[in-house]
Formats: sequence, C-alpha cells, structure tokens
Amino acid sequence: MDWVAVALKMDVPPGVVIPSRISDSELAIWCTPSGRYHAWSDRCPHRGMRLSHGFVRGDTLACIYHGWQYNEAGSCDYIPAHPKLTPPDTICVPTYRCVEDGGVIWVSLTETDSPLPMLGGRDPIRSLQISLSAPDLAAHFGAHSFTTIAVVSDHDALLAVQPCTDRTCMVHALAAPDADRKAVSRWLEDLRATLERVPA
Repeated sequence: MDWVAVALKMDVPPGVVIPSRISDSELAIWCTPSGRYHAWSDRCPHRGMRLSHGFVRGDTLACIYHGWQYNEAGSCDYIPAHPKLTPPDTICVPTYRCVEDGGVIWVSLTETDSPLPMLGGRDPIRSLQISLSAPDLAAHFGAHSFTTIAVVSDHDALLAVQPCTDRTCMVHALAAPDADRKAVSRWLEDLRATLERVPA
C-alpha cells in the first residue's frame, strides 16, 4: 500500500482543504492557489483542532481555532496572538508525500520509490463511499490488491480504492475517456448496491 488515492482533483480545487483518511490515519488534504497538493495529519499541534476545518491562505494552511498558520513544509510560521514572534521549529504538522496524477490525488504514508499506479488513460468520474472494507472489496473482484482494481464493464472502469475503516472504503472511479459520465455514475450506484449486499 505505497500509494493510496484519497480524492479526485476536481473535488479539491486550489484554495480548498478537505478531510480524508487512510485506515487509522486522519488527513487534511489541501491545495495551494498555484495547484500544489499536500497531505497532513489532521490535527493542529496547538490545541488539536482538525486542520481540515481550517482555510488556505496563500501557500499556508491556517487553523480555524486560533489562526496558527503552517507553511508548505508543515512548520508554523505565524501566530496571530504573537505576530512578532518567530515560532520555534518544533511546532510542525506531520506531513506525507502527496501528488496529483491523472486527475487523482495520491498519498503515501511512508517513504517509497514505487511508481504511481497506472490509470491506463482513463478519466476520473466520481468518488463514492461503500460500506465494505477495502480487502473485502478486492476479494469480491478476485484482486490481489485493492490499490487499483480494473473492472470488466462497458465503461473500461478502474477503481482506485481508499481504505477508511474496517467496514468502509472510498472508491475513486475512472472510466474510458469516451464513456458517458451519467451512465458510468448510474453503473457505480448499482455496483455499490451490489457490493453492500456482499456478506462480510
């Protein structure tokens, strides 16, 4: 599980921060106005507030609670209550590798030299939550890994799977560039209904 899809690019435009998670790791995924993506631990080092409730200010992410701002390296560089103070280097947020490729935002929680999963020229369609664990989802399709699962269908679909809890996962779906997006979306809804009937 070197790389995990955590969102689609269309759902995290520049200047936006969203909550996400990979298993037990809660994440804040955000994008600078210039389009650089970041994945951080979703807790402010100050009081533990979720950074995903915060807001992007230029190339920094600010906590909504007391406004502490963190630069792209995860270091605190501004405290509104003490504007002349240079925050110590020890005040920092744990950060993870995060890249966008093929319209998908990928995160690795560990250092890795592994290449990103191949998407085969497919285009992102939508993300949806499924009440089934990622391993059970992979088992349903006979896949050895759940990072990406190619699904035989009329849409040349690929599912990039994000493990969330032991009973849920997010599926980030891609399909052939010429696929009818509404038809793929309806197919995904039917697929979810089928998968959620699968006994755990």
